[in-house]
Amino acid sequence: MIELILMQRVDKLGQMGELVKVKPGYARNFLLPSGKAIRANKANLARFEAERAQLEAQNIKRREEAERVAERVHGLSITVIRQAGESGALYGSVSTRDIAEGCTAAGLTVGRDQVHLGSAIKSVGLATVHVALHPEVSIPVTVNVARSVEEAEKQARGERVEAEDEAEAASLEAELAAELAAGQADQDR
Repeated sequence: MIELILMQRVDKLGQMGELVKVKPGYARNFLLPSGKAIRANKANLARFEAERAQLEAQNIKRREEAERVAERVHGLSITVIRQAGESGALYGSVSTRDIAEGCTAAGLTVGRDQVHLGSAIKSVGLATVHVALHPEVSIPVTVNVARSVEEAEKQARGERVEAEDEAEAASLEAELAAELAAGQADQDR
């Protein structure tokens, strides 16, 4: 285990300024390169304590900016057009990069590392993901995954696209059955 000082809040680990013990790989591959933590030695502890007030003030300022942005883009919804099968299963999945690009196109510039997917989006429909604007500020974004722009508009209005497809398939089956029955009746004469 390696002891580190957190330079900002890290989910499921701790707040800024806390001394934490983590596995070497987590420290070496994520926390240290991203600047979220520094090694806990005497020099770094002294440096952190000297800069603590300034770092906390910067953190508060960035959090307030993120909260203002969150208020401005509250209820953000993006549309992602993808190919999908008859059942609505996507050929592939919607990635964090796709969502980040959609948010940027909608006027909210975010990186793919700021997008938090609960689970992979692998079907047509509406899904909610969280975008972290700051370690302490996260906003929900509705992702509308559809096969076409028309289908996306229907989903956004709350209509069930699958219900229409099922009704259309049932009417086609009924027409086909009627034609077959008529054809069978003609043959019987």
